[in-house]
Amino acid sequence: MLEITEVKIRRVLDEPKLKALVSIVISDAIAVHDIKIIQGTDRLFVVMPSKKEPSGFFRNIIHPLNSETRVLLEDTIVSAYLSHLNSNA
Repeated sequence: MLEITEVKIRRVLDEPKLKALVSIVISDAIAVHDIKIIQGTDRLFVVMPSKKEPSGFFRNIIHPLNSETRVLLEDTIVSAYLSHLNSNA
């Protein structure tokens, strides 16, 4: 079972859409950096790290393989971000 054991809010940004850059640790074994928190039209959501190819297309470096994992990642990361904002208010 996937367990997110650490969430670090690396940078909080004051941009219209890009709100923060985040790193996570999965099961105390794997680190994932450069996760973005984006303000959508009706909610915050998470964008996984990507790499720009020579064609200009962006390809995800890491991504969840199913919706259950995506929801777990997004809920955990967004909750940590909102807690971070509240604790620094």
